Amino acid sequence: MNKIDNPKPDTWSEILKRPTKTIDDIEVTVKEIFKEVQKKGDEAVAKYTSIFDGITLENYEVTPAEIEEAINSISDELKSSIQLAKANILKFHTAQKTDRISVETIEGVNCWQEKRPIQKIGLYIPGGTAPLFSTVLMLAVPAEIAGCKEIVLCSPPDKTGKINPAILYTAHLCGVTKILKVGGIQAIAGMTFGTQSIPKVYKIFGPGNQFVTVAKQLATQFGVAIDMPAGPSELLIVADDTAVPAFVASDLLSQAEHGTDSQVILVSTSIRLIEAVEAEIQSQIEELPRKEIAKKAIENSKLIYIENDQIALDLINEYGPEHFIICSEFDDFYCNGIVNAGSVFIGNYTPESAGDYASGTNHTLPTNGYAKNYSGVNLDSFMKSMTFQKISKTGIQNIGRAIEVMAEAEGLQAHKNAVTLRLKSIE
Repeated sequence: MNKIDNPKPDTWSEILKRPTKTIDDIEVTVKEIFKEVQKKGDEAVAKYTSIFDGITLENYEVTPAEIEEAINSISDELKSSIQLAKANILKFHTAQKTDRISVETIEGVNCWQEKRPIQKIGLYIPGGTAPLFSTVLMLAVPAEIAGCKEIVLCSPPDKTGKINPAILYTAHLCGVTKILKVGGIQAIAGMTFGTQSIPKVYKIFGPGNQFVTVAKQLATQFGVAIDMPAGPSELLIVADDTAVPAFVASDLLSQAEHGTDSQVILVSTSIRLIEAVEAEIQSQIEELPRKEIAKKAIENSKLIYIENDQIALDLINEYGPEHFIICSEFDDFYCNGIVNAGSVFIGNYTPESAGDYASGTNHTLPTNGYAKNYSGVNLDSFMKSMTFQKISKTGIQNIGRAIEVMAEAEGLQAHKNAVTLRLKSIE
């Protein structure tokens, strides 16, 4: 890891730069595949499934028999763990429900707001060496609470044409209505345009590699919403001498093993702690099955010494981490002062892994600095707010003249007339 000593604020933007790659070449590929899927539907999906996943499928939809087979192949211990996680996620996201907001703004003018579920949503779940069945929980559970009518899940097939059984079990458990063996750009394009096999959706959720990320962003140009712009996973820890070095190192490595382009950062007011954590990382990394991935990610990462907590907080808010762990004597100071972070983890016994799996909060979070202006996925991500109003004769008399004056000032005579006619009818 790169050790940095008391960097000046004018160097922070360079020091905190994410290890993202250029997307120019990616965009060309994504646009080409989108155009072909839009024109040829399943034929194009089959072509790119063959190219990228190495298999040709006659039917993309997962059958009830395949789901039953997956359920039977999952150990009871894993099932219990998934069910526990689901219960906590369900409890936390159910608590986010809000009642109708209603107010009489002036006598006779009643306004209210209600929320309605997004009817058709698409979930993208990566497969490969790390099949993220936990992300199914994070997306399908709040979608079901919200009351989304169609929940379509796409995940890439393996070389035998199957989806990881844990993904299928979790999707079945969480009320997913259709599961499709489609991955990558072609899955996002399919959910954007709709094909013979893949339903068109209104909003797409879920993580993925850079190709999937760019594909999701392109989908927004065709009237499909997305959860958020997302990139490689990242973690920032602030820690002092009250932190346990082994715990800090384990958290840094838990994010580093996600991918070679992940970034982890330790900010500390203690040189002693930085040195202890560095030693722990070198020791723990050798025991990881994904150590080669973690080692490459560590090369992108930083150990930053900062002389006091206020400067440390300023630096952290400038970075805007996806995950932010606080292991400090002054945890209240950091909790009250953090304004740019996706999810916050407090204390020596709150690993980032808890939020990834089973504490109840959502792990679909803004990366690449988007924590400055985006929230992580929550119940409202699956809903729309709609406003209503009802105005009585008294109400239109109370606000009518103001509307007439404003409409006339904007040169919109028809707007004025719509009120004038009503006011005259009351006279």
